[in-house]
Amino acid sequence: MAEIKLEKIQKSFGDFTAVRSSSFTINDGEFFVLLGPSGCGKTTTLRMIAGLELPTSGTMLLDGEDVTFKRASQRDIGFVFQMFALYPHMKVWENIGFPLKCEGLAKAEIRQRVEEVAKLLRIEHLLDLGVGGLAGGDSQRVALGRAIVRRTAKAFMMDEPLGALDTEFRHLMCTELRGLHDRIKATTVYVTHDQVEAMAMADRIAVMNHGVVDQIGTPQEIYDRPLTVHVAAFIGSPAMNFLRFKGTVEAGQTSVRMNGSAEVAVPKLHEGVRDGELSLGVRSEHITLTSEGGVRGEVYGAEYMGTTQIVTINTHHGQVKARIPSDVKVTTGESVGLNFQNERLVMFDMTSGKALRSDLYEGVKHV
Repeated sequence: MAEIKLEKIQKSFGDFTAVRSSSFTINDGEFFVLLGPSGCGKTTTLRMIAGLELPTSGTMLLDGEDVTFKRASQRDIGFVFQMFALYPHMKVWENIGFPLKCEGLAKAEIRQRVEEVAKLLRIEHLLDLGVGGLAGGDSQRVALGRAIVRRTAKAFMMDEPLGALDTEFRHLMCTELRGLHDRIKATTVYVTHDQVEAMAMADRIAVMNHGVVDQIGTPQEIYDRPLTVHVAAFIGSPAMNFLRFKGTVEAGQTSVRMNGSAEVAVPKLHEGVRDGELSLGVRSEHITLTSEGGVRGEVYGAEYMGTTQIVTINTHHGQVKARIPSDVKVTTGESVGLNFQNERLVMFDMTSGKALRSDLYEGVKHV
């Protein structure tokens, strides 16, 4: 397998820059996810790693070898395309086994390896069929099988390989893919816009926005300690709440008062903002409701989720969603107070879009 290192990689198409000066390292044997909305540059980054696109500038190393301007055929990387890219004149088993045929393996060994992969993907019954009549989900599984059948590839690139599958099978395949990765220890770079897939499978996630990597970290690190407003809003369901206010905060400060509301304790700040547009970030599960005190608001509605409910509260600082036990009774129009797990709060400078450094961020590195 391989370590993949990107150093100030940039890709432009005419006047449009799809990826801006990205630098990060994907560790040998790591399951690394590029996550972000459509058009953020994640697929372009993946295609540059695979050699399907060449960068405009920067350097790319594969196990220490400079492969910046080497084509895909020179990199020994398996690729799963978003749109299948199957060979229409071949049967399913021939499609899956084609990379092994190119390696010169015997037909019997090819068939054995193909059957092992087909069992994993639950498509044994399709092996002797042509690919022309396959449903979209089955076609994607064949494409996935063609990539993972190559056990000797230095790395695997996957461009939203589960996008055509139904929800139930997609969740199952997340577990299967992660299990497969743990067995073969292959360096895997996986592109998705689905945060659930990313959080379920990744060792580390790179969250991208407008061609820039906002943050790289473990799923837990990115969820608990987002570095930007975009990361905080993109990760989590519901997304992080933002209680907006104007004011000044200073390094060393351990509490804030939002436009005259009750004082709220926060992790000790390491930097400040003067006369700025600020926001206090809080996850829904870090909020409790109280009849008296706290940041005041009015209940707008509630969504029953089984053991929990998502309660929407209108406040002077914006709408807030709190995840509380379903047996806590709330009424639309009721006045409630919001209390927070203060050590989990994040202060954002809304002008720069970045989180202010605090005790919460000890050990977290900027990209």
